[in-house]
Order: sequence, then structure tokens, then C-alpha cells
Amino acid sequence: MSTAPGVNDFALKLANVNGTGSASANGLLMQSIFRMGVPVSGKNLFPSNIQGLPTWYEIRVNGAGHTARSLEYHLMVAMNAQTYAQDVASVASGGYVLYDSSWPLDDDLIREDVNYLGVPLAAMCREHFTKNRERILMKNVAYAGALVALLDIDLDIVSTLLAETFAKNEALRESNQRALRLGYDVARENFPCPLPFRVEARGENQDSILVDGNTAIALGCLYAGATVVGWYPITPATAVMDNFIALCKRYRRVEVAPGEWENNYCVIQAEDEIAAIGMVLGASWAGARAFTSTAGPGISLMNELLGLAYYTEIPAVVVDVQRVGPSTGMPTRTQQGDLLACAYASHGDTRHIIVIPADPHEAFEFAVAAFDLAERFQTPVFVLSDLDIGMNDWIVPSLTWDDSFVPNRGRVLHDEDLANMREFFRYAHEDDDHVTARTLPGSDEKGAYFIRGSGHDRFGRYTEESGAYLQVVDRLRAKHASAAHHVPAPLEVRRPGSRVGLVTMGSCDRAVREAIELLAEQGVDCDYLRVRAFPFADSIRDFVDSHESCFVIEQNRDAQLKSLLTVELSLTPASMTSILDYGGFPLSASTVVEAVLAHQEVH
Repeated sequence: MSTAPGVNDFALKLANVNGTGSASANGLLMQSIFRMGVPVSGKNLFPSNIQGLPTWYEIRVNGAGHTARSLEYHLMVAMNAQTYAQDVASVASGGYVLYDSSWPLDDDLIREDVNYLGVPLAAMCREHFTKNRERILMKNVAYAGALVALLDIDLDIVSTLLAETFAKNEALRESNQRALRLGYDVARENFPCPLPFRVEARGENQDSILVDGNTAIALGCLYAGATVVGWYPITPATAVMDNFIALCKRYRRVEVAPGEWENNYCVIQAEDEIAAIGMVLGASWAGARAFTSTAGPGISLMNELLGLAYYTEIPAVVVDVQRVGPSTGMPTRTQQGDLLACAYASHGDTRHIIVIPADPHEAFEFAVAAFDLAERFQTPVFVLSDLDIGMNDWIVPSLTWDDSFVPNRGRVLHDEDLANMREFFRYAHEDDDHVTARTLPGSDEKGAYFIRGSGHDRFGRYTEESGAYLQVVDRLRAKHASAAHHVPAPLEVRRPGSRVGLVTMGSCDRAVREAIELLAEQGVDCDYLRVRAFPFADSIRDFVDSHESCFVIEQNRDAQLKSLLTVELSLTPASMTSILDYGGFPLSASTVVEAVLAHQEVH
């Protein structure tokens, strides 16, 4: 699906070597375009090793606000000789390749339909900088400077960003500014600037921020009142905890005397994920708001204790930043492969509540909602993010907070409640949502109870009697079903007369929304539904049944969303057609458009 680039409508790809410091320069470009008020997105495609392998950073500029990944690149910055061939091959016809002309390009890399912009980056840096590491780092800033000239990015904005970044280090600030100007000047002196496609300042980001999902989730957990964390480091979820710890150091400290401070939080790095979830359950049982963050391998290890929490009805929040599996898989690639693992985590009959954000803004909001849901329904709740949301920067509406927010702690009995009771039973006297009351340690002794993961009846007593067991687990099933009325509702957009429906979840959202516009241009009108939580609302079944063709778009091999919809809503598999993209990269609109059109031609 080739389109001509133009003002605020193009994509560039920057090819580098992991570990050379290119991420800072690439982020500098994206942040500068954001500050110019232009919709932009950045996708960091990096390997899981520490350094030495190829890495790419993709920037898409789109004045219409389409910021899903583009598969068409109008400008390639080729900084890695190892990938020259594939990088040059991926440039759109008529596009440009910026390369380090300190060394000549091989003849077999020359395409007649591509324009080459040679900048002697290494030679320039050898001349103007003395230290080897400094030369490597400044080469990145120099190519950023060249791009600033070529794309008409506001030089003052870029300079200001550099000044802010290195405000406390005058030497680094000076060397970065010098490298930026070197690249800028050589481009202006040797090439027509700007290129036919360029950035033009707009005012469209005034009420927006640029943020990654891991930061947003950490903020949500802080604002929700989380004070206890048990965790084990894992890509791509580690930054959730890094950010949460930093926020706690700033906002979870209490001055108990002049100059004396106490931490009002507890973060424990466990020996493994099993211990981490165990700590969370202990803290939650004791009355704290507690959570852990992990990825697919961690979910696998936590299964037994998640089943314990489900059966004994202990609140907990688990943030799952999904990556490619199975096993170790590809830790720095994105996927949506944990849906079924989270929905049914543990052996036996279990069903868990899941909230599924589409971007960092929802990640913030859904993190807060997860704690209320966990305590209201006394059960584990999963926040199902992914690497694309978690580790890439997104433009989203500014995060807002209501100072009048009061956490929903669910059915908790206090001493005054217990005083009016003859006897307390932990699993008896359910409410309309099939939730029973709990007590917290330290309450009146009348509220004490023994908790067990083995068979128990509604009074909390040990049993292996079938009828008593069924009474408990059937209530748990009803409780989970009742949560469908309290989780985030599906987001639905209909067009009059549409006979095609597109169903998706999570970070696929922006690509699917863009695909709907492109399909409409080709005469195919589509309705849209985004699943935002499990258990499912009945309206999803109605949506599928009301369309002649219904496509379920997801990023896993085994059609997990379609499978879960089929089982939980009693839909027929034939009523839905899968569009699956699971190679580890963020979804693009063109993938969806091509699949829908191909299906329409066949049928």
C-alpha cells in the first residue's frame, strides 16, 4: 500500500548497532517532533543481548494522527554495515538513504530509484572529538543534526532538549551541541534542505504527553494506593518497578520528626517469581494494596499461588507486560500470547479478571481500576500490557487525577461490624455479586479465621464432601461472571450499513482504527469493537452475530482471543475469521487491510 510522503506524513527508520548509544539520539528526534505539535510515534526494535547486534528505531510522522507502525520507509539512516543490504532494500521507491560516507558504499547497495545522502560522520567526529567512546556517541548526535536540517525540524527545540538533558554536565552539553551543529551544517551545505517531505509545526499536542506504558502503570499503582511490592526482574516489565520505586522515594515518604523520614512502602526483590507472588498474597491478605510485575515466563511460575489466591479469595494485582514466547522466546519483541495463560492461570477450574489497556493512558487508568476490582471481588486481577505499550513512547491525552478518589476496598468487616455479629464465617453470606466479607489481621478476635488452599466449605472448614465443595466453587464461578458488569466495557464504533466487523484488543487498536479508514476508501465499511476486559460483556456476542463477516485481529499464533470468545460466549468458530500477526513487531494497518481485502476477494 504505497503512499506518497509529504508534509507531516512520512516514516523514517534508523539502523544502528545495539550498545552504541543511538537510543538517545533517536529519542531526541522524536521528542523534538512532538514538541513541534505534530503527531509522531517511535518504535524501538532492539535485540535482547547487551550489545553488538542490529537495532532499529522507527519514527512515523502523521498529521492525521495515525501513529501505528508503518511498513513503508521514506528515509533510512543506515549506520550498521552488517544490515546495509536489507536496510537499503526496505526503502520505498523514490526514498532516501543517509549513510556514513567516511567509507564508500559497495556497488551492489546502489538502487537507481533511491537517493543517497552521504555524510562523513566518522571522519567528522574523529576530527572534532578526541576520545574513542565520545566519537561513537557523538556520531549519533551528528546524524540527528543532519536529519534536523533535512526534515526541517526546529533546531532551537532540539538544542533546548539537549540543554535540558545535560543541564548538570557542562562538558557533555557542549559536546552534544557541537555534534548536533556539525551534522546540521554539513547537511545544509551539501543537500537540498528540507527534503520534499518534512515536519511543519502544528499545535496538536498541547493537551497530550509523550509517555511509555511502564511509567504510566507505575503511576497508576502509586495513585491507587499500592504500598507493597514483591517482584523479580524480567524484560520487558522491569521498568514498571524501576519507575514505581522512584515514585515511592518521592511520594511515599513521611516526615516523622524534623529531618527524620520513614518510608511508607515496602519493595522486595524476591529470589524468583514464585516468591514474589507469595509476598504479594501475604501483604494483600494482611490488608495492604500489593502487586507484582512480570512477563509470560513469570506468569508460568506463579500459576500455583495464583490458584491459591483464586480459591482462598485473596486480592492481588499482577501486571503482565507480554513478550514473545514460548519459553524464553524473544524477550525484546512484542506479542499478545498470554491471554489464555492469564484467563485460566493455575490447575483446576479457575477464571481470572483481566483488564487490557490499548495505550499508556489506559494503562494508567486500568492499573488503578485493577486494585479496586481485586479488592471488590477478592481475587487476582491481571493488567495485560505488552512490550509495545510498555517500552515505547506514545502520544496520549494528559493523565488526570481526581483528588476526591476513594479506593473501593470491597467487603471488609471492622470491629464495629463484628460487634454486631454472633459469629463470622469467611465464605458465607454472599452479596449480589457473590462476594463474601473478609476481615483483616488486627481486627476483633471474632473476625479471626483459618485460610486453606485445600477443600473447604462456606464456613471455611476443611471438607472433602462434594456438595460443600461445589457450593464454594460454583459461587466463585458466579462471582467471576458478575465482574463482567464492573470491568472496563468494550469500546464499540459502528458505521451505518456496515456488514463487516473488526474485533481486537490492546495495542492493536491504533493500527486497526487506521485500517478502517483505509478500507473505507476502498469501499469496505467496517464496524469496530475493542475488547478491554475479561470476563466478557454480552454485547461482544451481539456484535459478532450482527455482522456477515467478523475478523478478530490479534498478535499471537493460536488465535487466543478468538478461542476465548468462542468458549466463553458460546460463539461458533466459523462466525469469526482470524487475522494473526505474531512475528514480534507492532501491528501495522496495512497488515489488516490486506488480510480483509484478500478474504473479501475469496468470498
